[in-house]
Amino acid sequence: MDALIEGFLEALRRDSPLSDERIDVLRALLIQFVNLAMVDHDLGDLRVAVQALNELTEASTLFSQWRDVPKLAIFGSARTDEHDPLYEMARQLGTAMADRGWMVISGAGPGIMEASARGAGRDHTLGVNIELPFEQFSNPYIDAETMLVAMQYFFTRKVAMTRPSNAFAIFPGGLGTMDETFEVLTLLHTGKTSPAPVVLLDTAHGNFWRQWMNFVDNAVIADNYIDEHDMCLVRICTSIDEAVAEIDHFFSNYVSFVVRAERGLITVRRRPSDDQLAELASVVPRFALGVGFQIEDDTTISFAFDGRNYVNLRLLINRINEWR
Repeated sequence: MDALIEGFLEALRRDSPLSDERIDVLRALLIQFVNLAMVDHDLGDLRVAVQALNELTEASTLFSQWRDVPKLAIFGSARTDEHDPLYEMARQLGTAMADRGWMVISGAGPGIMEASARGAGRDHTLGVNIELPFEQFSNPYIDAETMLVAMQYFFTRKVAMTRPSNAFAIFPGGLGTMDETFEVLTLLHTGKTSPAPVVLLDTAHGNFWRQWMNFVDNAVIADNYIDEHDMCLVRICTSIDEAVAEIDHFFSNYVSFVVRAERGLITVRRRPSDDQLAELASVVPRFALGVGFQIEDDTTISFAFDGRNYVNLRLLINRINEWR
């Protein structure tokens, strides 16, 4: 079987300019498929695996066309009607981000999802719908032919919506919205997605996120399930201007982050001064271990990073964005 796989990969090399890295990924995928075929898995489990791969591949194909365009994922209730102030806020947010050249990713259904698509417009909205026997359908403000994928599973839908997103905006909602909220925070907290701003939107007189934050403070933090500074990952906003400013500020100097050989690399827009570089050691001392903070080139800051401490990474990004 190994010989057959290698023969197939060699034929691919001859017919297309595939990189060695891409060939390695394809090899692992083919081996996994062979293992699935050889082991007596439950047929239902196999169908789930195939369907999940199909859905993720379809979403990746859609999003690849806008790989270099910044994207905002918007979550919120499907039951918010157009007379609700939150609906108008979501519409305005979609418009504001589209005007800045961003794409909006939504669940493609009614309510907040419809409002954000309505504001952003068809050319700036990507939809990831979920197939349900009730409540969920594609709203008329998404181009269903070229800008929409439909999924059977919630977990693939969340991967499709969170992985390509550069920022997250979450409006009040039910169980699905809570699931998405904690999913996003968990991914950011554990470094399973790139650092990104998260804004929790409500009206000026709304209590939804304030009550949610009270629960987090008085139960989750108070009982030591997370640390108090972990909540630096989110910000409650009560206006569109405030939410847009938070997203803009996150990328005012910070550009990107990668890990390479136990070193974290943050790319910034402006080269830091020596004093600014030295200042970072006081923000997160553990990142200064070894050779400390260094400039790899004009706009890349290198520091010790063991693959943990993503909340401290966010604190570092916050400080970098304060530089002028």
